[in-house]
Amino acid sequence: MATPDMLINALTTMLVTLDPPGLAPVFLGLTVGMTALQRRQVAFRGSLIGFGLLAAFAIFGSGILGLLGISIGAFRIAGGLLLFWISFEMVFEKRQERKEKTSQAAITIDHIHNIAVFPLAIPLIAGPGAISATVLLAGTFTDALDRALLIAVIALIMLLVYATLLIAERLDRFLGVTGRAILTRLLGVILAALSVQFVVDGVRSAFNL
Repeated sequence: MATPDMLINALTTMLVTLDPPGLAPVFLGLTVGMTALQRRQVAFRGSLIGFGLLAAFAIFGSGILGLLGISIGAFRIAGGLLLFWISFEMVFEKRQERKEKTSQAAITIDHIHNIAVFPLAIPLIAGPGAISATVLLAGTFTDALDRALLIAVIALIMLLVYATLLIAERLDRFLGVTGRAILTRLLGVILAALSVQFVVDGVRSAFNL
């Protein structure tokens, strides 16, 4: 049975990995020239697709690893290292720059009506970091009820992402460049600590310590 500490850890991990405030300026760049209604439609569709992808990995991720012969301990180590790299990018302002480059490329390549799928849902919302975090958490939420709780956590965070996208313009004005930089770095430090814990847990699991 999932404990309150497990749920708090899952909430924190998904919140920091998805980084809703960091998505706001990128979303504005993606939807420039759109009406408020069109922006709401893109935000809703992108959030819904992102939730579907992460929920699927929460349910089937561990099974896929088992078929590939990858232990959950090994995946915790690999996933922890990946999340640590993402936290490094957040602290040194590299992740936002990469997100903006991805969004700019998508505007020139994809039709505007498809941006909810790419790059908003994939990879800006359900990217490698979020998928890795979901599979890592699914390894600790083992039975059916626990998985349902994990999916509920993902749904809650995705609602927060959707709400953030709806108020992206106001949020971006409120935070400003300095506010975004401070918040991103703070979240990066928290994610670094969480990722190290994943690696430690993975080493213990892999070597039965």
